[in-house]
Amino acid sequence: MRIESFSNTPDRTGRYRVVFEDGAVMRLYRQTVEDFGLYSGMELSHEAYEKLCSAAGEMSAKMRAVRIVAATSVSKRDLTERLIHKGETAEDAEAAVSWMEELSLLDDSKTAQQIVSQCIAKGYGLARAKQALYEKRIPRALWADALADYPDQQEKIVAFLRSRLDGESTDKDVKRAIDALLRRGHSYGQIRRALDQFKYDCGDFPED
Repeated sequence: MRIESFSNTPDRTGRYRVVFEDGAVMRLYRQTVEDFGLYSGMELSHEAYEKLCSAAGEMSAKMRAVRIVAATSVSKRDLTERLIHKGETAEDAEAAVSWMEELSLLDDSKTAQQIVSQCIAKGYGLARAKQALYEKRIPRALWADALADYPDQQEKIVAFLRSRLDGESTDKDVKRAIDALLRRGHSYGQIRRALDQFKYDCGDFPED
């Protein structure tokens, strides 16, 4: 398989465009180009071409994994699924995740702690933190440690209500504030205790 053309400069994603005699196009990262010593007019045996395709897939998954982890907190399972969704093969996705682990760039336990810390900073309740761990595909075996020291959010609930309600607030305003707090993962009991400080009628409000 002969290389018809080879770009001298990388594109904005850091990849070089390689066009083969059959019209196939590959976009390869510098390391892959250097590993195979590619250049315009180069002849590749069938075996070498297959190895190049395999190496290109592996490198693509690795670089995409790095970008995803740099942008957000992800678990191993979440990262694997994202890579596959982006078009990487399951084999390349799993290899990339293992590579990230070996470099200590991916750790489900640390990711769980990061997610919980973010929820605390945003004033979310325990239920919302659990939801976040579930959404990020964190193994349930790690939940207990991550949530062990989850602080009481009563002061933040009160502060939230104070920012939304005043002496002229209607029942509809109170209902909207309650719904917002429930979405943030706070329990009925916590919200009721906070509302008591504002002297709102909580007679029909559940205890928990």
